[in-house]
Amino acid sequence: MTWVFGHLFSLADIEHYNPNPDGGNRWSMKNIPCFPEKFHFEIRRDAKTKQIDSGVQKQFETIKALIGRADVDTVINAGDADREGEIIVRICAEQAGISEKPFMRLWLPDQTPETIRLALSEMKEESEYENLANEGYARTYIDWLYGVNLTRYATLKNGKLLRVGRVIVPIVKAIYDRDMAIRNFKPDIYYAIVSRAETNGEEIELQSKEQFSKEELNRAQALCDKYNASEAVVVDKKKKKDTMKPGKLYSLTKLQNVLGKKYKMSMEESLKIVQDLYEKGYVTYPRTNSEYLATAEKGKIKTILESVAKIGYPVKFKDGKTIFDDSKIESHSALTPTYKIPKKESLTHEEFTVYSTIMRRFVAVFCAEDCVVEKTEIKIDVGGFEEFNLKGNVITEPGWTKYDDYSKKDKVLPRLEKGDKVNINFEPTEKETQPPKHYTIETLNNYLKNPFREDKKKANDEESDEEEYKAIFEGLELGTEATRTGIIDNAKKSGYIELKKDVYKILPGGENLIESLARMNISMDKYKTAEVGRALKKVFRGEFTVEDSIGVAKGEILEVFKKREASPELDTDDGFIGDIVGKCPLCGENVIRTSFGYGCSGYKEKGCKFSVRNVICGRVISVSNMKKLLETGRTYKIEGFVSPRTGKTFSSYLKLADGRAEFDFND
Repeated sequence: MTWVFGHLFSLADIEHYNPNPDGGNRWSMKNIPCFPEKFHFEIRRDAKTKQIDSGVQKQFETIKALIGRADVDTVINAGDADREGEIIVRICAEQAGISEKPFMRLWLPDQTPETIRLALSEMKEESEYENLANEGYARTYIDWLYGVNLTRYATLKNGKLLRVGRVIVPIVKAIYDRDMAIRNFKPDIYYAIVSRAETNGEEIELQSKEQFSKEELNRAQALCDKYNASEAVVVDKKKKKDTMKPGKLYSLTKLQNVLGKKYKMSMEESLKIVQDLYEKGYVTYPRTNSEYLATAEKGKIKTILESVAKIGYPVKFKDGKTIFDDSKIESHSALTPTYKIPKKESLTHEEFTVYSTIMRRFVAVFCAEDCVVEKTEIKIDVGGFEEFNLKGNVITEPGWTKYDDYSKKDKVLPRLEKGDKVNINFEPTEKETQPPKHYTIETLNNYLKNPFREDKKKANDEESDEEEYKAIFEGLELGTEATRTGIIDNAKKSGYIELKKDVYKILPGGENLIESLARMNISMDKYKTAEVGRALKKVFRGEFTVEDSIGVAKGEILEVFKKREASPELDTDDGFIGDIVGKCPLCGENVIRTSFGYGCSGYKEKGCKFSVRNVICGRVISVSNMKKLLETGRTYKIEGFVSPRTGKTFSSYLKLADGRAEFDFND
């Protein structure tokens, strides 16, 4: 029995397949794009020194020796029960030469002794997990293709390291787009029609569905006068008792949402803690995208409920599609506690916070006591012009709300009965439009699970639930439960985004990444990422081969490298760092493409300060236009400048005047 501490192997770099014709490992356009016919894994190297990690090498030699021993007749893959755990162990075993020995899979939904014993008696051959492994390999190969090809391409064009990945870019872009919308937001005034008047000593607020722009104050006042001249009467009142259902069991994302919102716990921290709890046998496998349990697990859940009842929680077994639903499980069921319940003093404060959050939701779902609410609805008609609905809820029996958080608070309606007249005094009330809100851990996670969901909330929760699981199973989500946390952490470490409390914001490095990629016409949006995601899910279902999915990615990558011929008016290709574009008009030295635009190479020796930025008024100045400017003193007419003052687009030539580039509007 031995271990693999993470990835012992990684894919070889581009130079293994396409050596740089100029020699060495310097990045060059001469050996990209690179699409290996067969991918090669090698022992992991230190990221900085590029030397083989001695600890990794030693552990692999141990694994190799154990697999090769004469008294070892079977090898068992006991890696994490997901696609990543599947291929981490497979790669090691294949590199160690396992081909002649039986290969079995130990699949552990949790790490309690009872589950381990049962799983050991029910092991399947590794071939049963071929589609899962193929999806894991396909993801690894595709992420390598995007990462190494586009990172090198973008960095060579930009002059500064840009980490371009299939998932990291759309995540950073989502935060960038939201922050730009907030930054550029201009509030506007509108008028709501509101009545706040007392009836029987109670203030009753009625707000009309009608709204008016700031130019329509007279129309708003006219409607108020019309309403106030009429009579308001209670036309209906309903009161009924109902049960309020608890939230669903947690997927990893939903758990991280709650921990981020309530305890300001980052995704990295919460994932590490829940992983530790899993390895100690206290909770089930954490990297799950489902909030449902498998129907085959009903016996196991009854055993867990017995343990939970022994520590004083009023629970009982409950059945039904809101809890057990095989159609909403891809690989793993929802996160739950196991029958192995820790003592509080054996956990750190943070571990107890995470564990108790999982436990409290489990208790709520299986609580023996219902939460009973008294629902009241009052309808008030105003002169036949508009009907107002007032809705109230009062919890009469707390039930599961004693153990888990809930959002609905008591709302008591005024003491009105059918037929009562209601005093009204409608007035135009000035309000201001609000900017979008920054992404939080919760709202970003919800977006990443289904970036194509309509912003408006579905009227029916079941319909919304169906839409979410359909998106997951189709591969539309950005990242997965297993990878999303690490990718967001990489974006933070790369200086693209920051997380303060539970709010994400774009950083200058992130702005540079997104704006630079836009200038290069590298579109790594949610649509293209989802297309690859769909292909990967087809691999998992056996509908695509690994090569089929790679073909989808290859087509997307080749689009970036395709030479696009554009007219000088529309050309936005600003070349690569170091490109020579002409002679300096001031000193005669070469003008080269720099990280900020175009500058004279005689800057150091002659002190020449001639330069032209490669972006002017939001418009990229192409190499072809820069060459024309240096050759003739005037560019082609360039379309697409944007006025920073008015936001309007305009066209113009650029001309040289006293060694500076200026607008020239003369045809």
